[in-house]
Amino acid sequence: MLPEGPTDRLLRSSAAPRTGSLGACHGLDVPLVFGNLDRGQPAALIGDGGTGEGTESEAETLSARMRSAWTSFAANGDPGRPAYDRQRRLVQLFDAAPSVTACPEEPSRLIWRDHTFPVLPLHASDGSEGQTPGR
Repeated sequence: MLPEGPTDRLLRSSAAPRTGSLGACHGLDVPLVFGNLDRGQPAALIGDGGTGEGTESEAETLSARMRSAWTSFAANGDPGRPAYDRQRRLVQLFDAAPSVTACPEEPSRLIWRDHTFPVLPLHASDGSEGQTPGR
């Protein structure tokens, strides 16, 4: 059991325009959190860096919200939403219409709640796979 302490949980719920079958995939938040919406490979996940017509795109709006939450959390420990707790299980959904709601992934959590994950062996290039470092 992990020690108790404040925890935050956020979810990016909608797919970006160019992600296709990837949907709201792992790593999609990185270009949003850093505001990198129009250049490089991370921006390719977003595909909606700007409309070019002087109006703010959905991705720019979402990025501004996420950067504000992360900056507030880094500066004063408050991301602007309630801390996650085991009774309410509230999460921040970052989407076109952001909200704080009960975790929509509850069925998945229940599937894994009693599973114990074993420690994975270390793999080293020197042939000492599975051994504890320094021994």
